[in-house]
Amino acid sequence: MTTIHPSAEVSPGATIGDGCRIWHQAQVREGATLGPGCIIGKGVYIDAGVQVGANCKVQNYSCLYHGVSLEDGVFVGPHVVFTNDRLPRAINPDGSLKSDDDWTVGESHVGRGAAIGSRSVILPGIQVGRWALVGAGSVVTRDVPDHALVAGNPAKQVGWVCSCAEKLSEDLACGRCHRSYRRSGSGLAPAPEGAVSGA
Repeated sequence: MTTIHPSAEVSPGATIGDGCRIWHQAQVREGATLGPGCIIGKGVYIDAGVQVGANCKVQNYSCLYHGVSLEDGVFVGPHVVFTNDRLPRAINPDGSLKSDDDWTVGESHVGRGAAIGSRSVILPGIQVGRWALVGAGSVVTRDVPDHALVAGNPAKQVGWVCSCAEKLSEDLACGRCHRSYRRSGSGLAPAPEGAVSGA
């Protein structure tokens, strides 16, 4: 059963999946889609057209602006901001107020199971890979590979993480759940059964 707090503002033009919980003073704009089982915290802003997959958690006061999409199972910590304007200005050179027609949306995408730490800022046009982890307070200025651990301002890769969120050893093995990984493109993928980690 879906629960929407009376103080939340959910547009009739938004699509809300079964079992979602939308808490105090959250706003979900027209054309936004929330998959089943999402939890939307207090004061969250979900802009028009934003796509949120199933079982995502968006914590208090985070802002997801137009052009953002989250795959299933994404965690967004408190006070995270996804920006969407590469060249922000309130006015044009002639002093006229900018309109929806004279700027380009920078679309950002977050892969399945990834987590964005509290108070992080995601710049426009960023791709965050599956099961990646962005450390709290990071400013993400470039794409994040699958399973990468990034932190800082600007965010830099400082390691790799398992799908359980534990940091991987140098040989790409998880000491917590014992999964192992191999390099795949710029990121990681699960190692085949019986394969040597990191190969």
